[in-house]
Amino acid sequence: MTPDLVASLRPLLAAEASAEAHASGAEPGDLEQAVWLRLLERLATEGPPRDPYGWLRAAVRAEARRARRTHRAERPYATEPADAAEREPEQLVLAAARHRALRTAVRRLPGRCPRLIEALLSPDDLTYREIAGELGISQGSLGPERSRCLGCLRRLLTPEVAVR
Repeated sequence: MTPDLVASLRPLLAAEASAEAHASGAEPGDLEQAVWLRLLERLATEGPPRDPYGWLRAAVRAEARRARRTHRAERPYATEPADAAEREPEQLVLAAARHRALRTAVRRLPGRCPRLIEALLSPDDLTYREIAGELGISQGSLGPERSRCLGCLRRLLTPEVAVR
């Protein structure tokens, strides 16, 4: 695959994948990746297509159809498969104890870490944008801050885990 071919096909592929993604239930990036892979496979066996632009449009549509079939066939679970609907009392007590130990350790964290970890553990399932707005920090610094806080939390929890 030549760099010229990639450079000339990239804008068209992005536009076609973006146009087909919504109706297929797939992400545009996933469609793009699948088509690039198809092109590499084709180059290895048959060589470059005579009409690369026409081939690309047809390949995007074929991948979108495949994604649509897959999307239609997939059904979400009513409950999480690993979730035991009827837990034993002992399991419930142990889970509650683990949650209390975690929350206690989170409250002992330094700086903004307690608020950040509480936001991450929130049952509201907040996005990074919402968490950043709530804490008054930039969204870009949230990942590194999260890593530092989780490292601190890990160090706090290690002695408690080792004692048991």
